[in-house]
Amino acid sequence: MPRMTPSEAFVETLVAQGVTEIYGIMGSAFMDAMDIFAPAGIRLIPVVHEQGAAHMADGYYRASGRHGVVIGQNGPGISNCVTAIAAAYWAHSPVVMITPETGTMGMGLGGFQEAHQLPMFQEFVKYQGHVNNPNRMAEYTARCFDRAMSEIGPTQLNIPRDYFYGDIDVEIPEPIVLDRGPGGEKSLNEAVDLLATAKFPVLLSGGGVVQGDAVEQTIALAERLGCPVVNSYLHNDSFPASHPQWCGPLGYQGSKAGMKLISQADVVIALGSRLGPFGTLPQHGMDYWPKDAKIIQIDADHKMLGLVKKISVGICGDAGAAAEALLARLSDRTLNCDGTRDERAANIKKEKDAWEKELDAWVHEVDEFSQDMIAEAEQEEGNWMAPRQVLRELEKALPADVMVSTDIGNINAVANSYLRFERPRSFFAPMSWGNCGYSLPTMIGAKTAAQDRPAIAYAGDGAWAMSMTEIMTAVRHDIPVTGVVFHNRQWGAEKKNQVDFYGRRFVAGELESQSFAGMGRAMGAEGITVDKLEDVGPALKKAVDMQMNDRKTCVVEVMCNRELGDPFRRDALAKPIRHLDKYKDYV
Repeated sequence: MPRMTPSEAFVETLVAQGVTEIYGIMGSAFMDAMDIFAPAGIRLIPVVHEQGAAHMADGYYRASGRHGVVIGQNGPGISNCVTAIAAAYWAHSPVVMITPETGTMGMGLGGFQEAHQLPMFQEFVKYQGHVNNPNRMAEYTARCFDRAMSEIGPTQLNIPRDYFYGDIDVEIPEPIVLDRGPGGEKSLNEAVDLLATAKFPVLLSGGGVVQGDAVEQTIALAERLGCPVVNSYLHNDSFPASHPQWCGPLGYQGSKAGMKLISQADVVIALGSRLGPFGTLPQHGMDYWPKDAKIIQIDADHKMLGLVKKISVGICGDAGAAAEALLARLSDRTLNCDGTRDERAANIKKEKDAWEKELDAWVHEVDEFSQDMIAEAEQEEGNWMAPRQVLRELEKALPADVMVSTDIGNINAVANSYLRFERPRSFFAPMSWGNCGYSLPTMIGAKTAAQDRPAIAYAGDGAWAMSMTEIMTAVRHDIPVTGVVFHNRQWGAEKKNQVDFYGRRFVAGELESQSFAGMGRAMGAEGITVDKLEDVGPALKKAVDMQMNDRKTCVVEVMCNRELGDPFRRDALAKPIRHLDKYKDYV
């Protein structure tokens, strides 16, 4: 076996795994390895804050399908990453979190930047590798990368800082690549038998379709069935929006067309979806999930099968391989639904046309509070724009090959109704972790992986402020992106709860601030402020043109009024009850 240092073994294993980019902030804990990143062909991209680094690694994976890698100084450096690793966990992103640790001779003594680093991440990683001897450096490094892919989620590689030094004999492991199959014969045959009897099947296309590069197979299966296709929550890129069978996303602020159609289903094929509870909640006043439908659930993780919804058939397999296997078995079968294909197609078109017409007319929110905000906006200098109008204009101006990330927040959530994509690996959201400060760094990571694609980050003013300093990362390291900031001067999602449940008693919800476009310029980017609806589309096109042709990052600040969409968690709130007299007016 070759003789090398543990640092060399670590770096050579990264190379064997195909790593070319790592996000983080330099630190003494891993400096010996960092010193040889460049000659190994690895680019360390320094960030402003380590949470941004982990989001970038997440975005890198989601755009490329390759591991995202993040590293930081032991203690406070890597603890800053916990929130972003949690977001990667719920997005099922194979991010490898490398956590150098206090040296072995100082552990337990309360030294500088010492912490128990494995417990920090244990809830949000699929595997934790702790290098317990320098001779095992390559072994544990390779295992963390292999497990990230096989377990479909983040892993942690914990390395005592003194274990980077020494002299060892080591063989660099080759990556282990799983050949995921379509599922078992019995479950596939049961699924086909069920589909053969279905009168109104609906295909739900989930994140596993995107991660498995299975859109083509999904289209073929959907066309054989002639069924409506809905996207699972925040996976709007899992089926092309131009396809006549596409009906839009389910879940919060999703498509009424998709919801109305799936409510008619007698069989639902959940392809590559865990059927997360937040993604099937009632919306637009509709409890649309079909209570009596038979469910065929297909997921690469057997633990997801039947976890949230009662299922009739569970298939543990790759989304694309399973779709191909089902299609092959359906090819010589006569299906109950074959005779009503034209009727279903007409129904799909009718519901989609009605939803598009409603979106075109849905200029303002209709609740009493929003009407007050419209009147207030008319008196404000600038006559701020309604969020839905802005989102429709942005939708029209989006490039065909665009990647869009959305942060958490009220306007971003409403954007779910207006974001349509033609190819996978185009839509990025913090999923059910729902953390602020997600969109900009994630899009920087995605842009690193896909330099030829326009990259746009949506964020409200509250969430944007949490990570906007990563504009400096984009400028410093020539990773041009476009940020769209919805400046409505409030924490909108929580404020809506105060409107609906707490008598408009607003506590800590206002966000008066200076110009975000101006702040962008101060960090070396371009900045555009838009306060007229007719300027929204041209401003976005100008910013994207600067990104793609001049390699310039631009912040587009869109001045919105304070209208508010439906609340996130109507299911989790109730009208307050008070027992003490001094609180009797607060009900």
